[in-house]
Amino acid sequence: MTAPPNILLITLDQFRGDCLGAAGHPFVKTPHLDRLAREGARFARHYSQAAPCGPGRASLYTGLYQMNHRVVANGTPLDRRFDNIALAAQRAGYIPALFGYTDQAIDPREASGPDDPRLSTYEEILPGFQGGLPLASGDLAPWIAWLQDLGHDAPSDSFAALVTEPERPAEHSLSAFLARALIDWTRTQDGPWFAHLSQLRPHPPYAAAGRFAAMYAPSDMPDPIAPVAEPGRLHRALLGNPALTAPADRDAMAHVAAQYLGMVSEADHQLGRVWAALEDSGQWDRTFILVTADHGEQLGDHGLIQKAGFFEQSYHIPCVARDPRPGAVRGAVIEAFTENVDVFPTLAEAMGINAPAQCDGAPLTPLLRGETPPWWRQAAHWEFDWRGGAISGQGALPEPWDRRLERRNLAVLRGEAAAYVQFGDGTALAFDLAADPTWRTELADPATILPLAQALLAWRAQHADRTLTGMLTEAGGVGRWPPLPAGWRDRRP
Repeated sequence: MTAPPNILLITLDQFRGDCLGAAGHPFVKTPHLDRLAREGARFARHYSQAAPCGPGRASLYTGLYQMNHRVVANGTPLDRRFDNIALAAQRAGYIPALFGYTDQAIDPREASGPDDPRLSTYEEILPGFQGGLPLASGDLAPWIAWLQDLGHDAPSDSFAALVTEPERPAEHSLSAFLARALIDWTRTQDGPWFAHLSQLRPHPPYAAAGRFAAMYAPSDMPDPIAPVAEPGRLHRALLGNPALTAPADRDAMAHVAAQYLGMVSEADHQLGRVWAALEDSGQWDRTFILVTADHGEQLGDHGLIQKAGFFEQSYHIPCVARDPRPGAVRGAVIEAFTENVDVFPTLAEAMGINAPAQCDGAPLTPLLRGETPPWWRQAAHWEFDWRGGAISGQGALPEPWDRRLERRNLAVLRGEAAAYVQFGDGTALAFDLAADPTWRTELADPATILPLAQALLAWRAQHADRTLTGMLTEAGGVGRWPPLPAGWRDRRP
């Protein structure tokens, strides 16, 4: 029997889908991701299912849409009943190691009591990971200690240490630190391994490391998409949030964009070190590699930075995968709509186990073999929820009459020629992407909008929580759909 491959799942936090050389960006340099695309597949229309980090990663790690995993904000606990990619790796015989962070708050029912320190942060580790170099994205003490050992006068505050990355060599960046730890770890592994490299960059602060801070000139940055003259209520609220509002000064915004692209290229550079180490150790052709992001970045488009709302820039992300096994595609550009909920079932199949029944996504396996199933989705979907401010007491909004916060969310269906946005309060927007791909031209014809609304409603109906719904307890025993494979009792952990 052929040994299962090594599995390397890489996330580059807040990476826009169009900031990739292989995707046709006019000047950004990403040679190592481009190489991976040449030797594998680039999914051109790949989308995250939620923002910000905690919700987006919950979908990535569980294969569930937000409406099912219900991680609606950074800090919303991930229900302990859900399966995830690390637990699945354990069942497949791997010992999954983490290099970086997962931003998943623990289920409070797992806490030792009200004083459990894990209840004070959402930056906990996804259940199932063992070893590696776990970090919290807001507590980078191991990296800072390393910098200080190298002789740098690095501040002890994590954010301040990131802000000052341009002042230090790129070889001493946070991305370099994590890449180095992963490389050293892979050299000690004997059998098939599973590793998750979770890089913070190109996440803000907008300050690229070392020479990458000067790699792109602000004067070369294109103007972002301007906001419409009369933005809707949510868009106005986002524009009024200082953390999300793009700098009004053109030069200031261009500086942000240049630093962001510098972080993109630096993150790519560190991946090149990983590729070289895998080749040097003879592991390159035994390692299944998948690179994606937890969400995108507005980068000034529609007057916004960071990630929020319904616009595509916050959700369109890269996905590049290389399956080393015979029969896998090489240099393919896949135009089918794919989603981060597809990653868990894809890696499950690569590890030789069935995709869990809980997953809302589908394995990318046939696409990686050059086949597009006739039943494949015709649109991408994502969700955004803004109830967090009300929960934390920072949102000055009246309490709903039914004491629920479900009006403060939206769901998007992004099809070939149009996008439909349904808000929890019953209002909606639709955009004509065929006429205007910038999401600035609204559709007004009800006959055109109705099929989009129906498709979104059908999507929700088909993917609503299915826990126990595929079972029937009747006379004679329990029936189950989908049926369990033969011999499943012998393969339980």
